[in-house]
Amino acid sequence: MEPRIKTRFNDPILHAAMQRYDIAEGNIRLLDGFESFLFEFERDGQPGILRLGHSLRRSPQLIQAEVDWINYLAAGGAGVARALFSASGRLVEALDDGQGGQFLATAFERARGKDADDSEWTPALFERYGELIGRIHALSRSYTPPHPDCVRYAWDEDDNVNVVQFLPAQDGDIAAHFAVLLKYLQTLPRDNASYGLIHQDAHRSNFFVDETGRLTLFDFDDCCYGHYIYDLAMVIFYAITNHPEPAAAVAEFLPAFLQGYRRENHLDAAWFKEIPPFLKLREIDLYAVIHRSIGPGPYEGMPWIRGFMHGRRERLLENLPYVAYDFANL
Repeated sequence: MEPRIKTRFNDPILHAAMQRYDIAEGNIRLLDGFESFLFEFERDGQPGILRLGHSLRRSPQLIQAEVDWINYLAAGGAGVARALFSASGRLVEALDDGQGGQFLATAFERARGKDADDSEWTPALFERYGELIGRIHALSRSYTPPHPDCVRYAWDEDDNVNVVQFLPAQDGDIAAHFAVLLKYLQTLPRDNASYGLIHQDAHRSNFFVDETGRLTLFDFDDCCYGHYIYDLAMVIFYAITNHPEPAAAVAEFLPAFLQGYRRENHLDAAWFKEIPPFLKLREIDLYAVIHRSIGPGPYEGMPWIRGFMHGRRERLLENLPYVAYDFANL
């Protein structure tokens, strides 16, 4: 978390948020504090998640746009963790931080179930995963924000793709590759059939699976307007990263995933050739963000990051595909 946000947080802020959402003392515990402060709570016998973000990172309008879309998806039958109203009937509660900014409190249903373990990572789950993302994309095609001021940003706005500043000084060639890649992706059409609100981070750690096999997606903090194929590329990226045979992992994962996806949403087959550049976009972005947030290593106690970063600079300098797989014929 950014130090300028972390240092503004205190117990009175938390207690004010608990009061706004009618959460009793002793019914809340801290879960995480990476981008926002996340707490698990219980209210009226029901578990929930309280998120405290800051206006330095997201405006109240952006968060209002996020939670409105989430509840639109939930109303449309998508498996997502619905946003909850505060005691006064609001989806976003602003709490003054005493330094000219605001902590912005939102609450969500706690997703049923748990993380999918390796024994559950099967074609049957891949198919349900595809259905979920397909349903979200199908619903997004008919979604209209309730107010013109409450609109999420586009995937290529500066704050979302301005990662070159985080690259080490010696990585000028990687920055150049990124500039060319971004310019190309910005030429892609943005029609209603292929472009709309997407999760942008719908990886395995952002959904739970319950005892019936139902998936519930959460953590929509990075949602934005983007190409639906970009959302699929992000799913593929995290499904294969650090796999010893990534092409084989794609071949195992993607057919079942697309079978489920195509039951819910149609995406023209011509879009699948754009998966490799979107994979590369995420590869460079993650490489830069790791340098920003953690540094050059050695990533002790961080096996996933260590695995991703191993040999990554050399691959990026050679501009190699993220995975050697023919997506064009899907």
